Amino acid sequence: MQQGKNFLKVNDQVEVITGKDKGRVGKIIKVYKKSDKALVERINMIKRHTKARAEGQEGQIVDKEAPVHVSNLMLVCPKCTNTVRVARKTLDDGTKVRICKKCSESVEPSKKK
Repeated sequence: MQQGKNFLKVNDQVEVITGKDKGRVGKIIKVYKKSDKALVERINMIKRHTKARAEGQEGQIVDKEAPVHVSNLMLVCPKCTNTVRVARKTLDDGTKVRICKKCSESVEPSKKK
């Protein structure tokens, strides 16, 4: 399976652009690079039926998130609050940053010291 370029990272705000959760916004919890999928909080919820494991414990139905393919997600720029495409830019000091194509601002979270 061929892997594409994935510009999404953990803690990015993303919007679902297609599917049953179209238009909903959430934060990325985990990125699966091999399958090009991401786990987004409160998006693509499924019901997981679990068996009772210990004596006296009851089985239950748990709501949890299922991974969404990254092609169905679009990054939300923290500066201009639009869904945007992302470019990569190398700064003068050699660090690579992701740039919003609409407002040309960095979409990387600021480092707090």
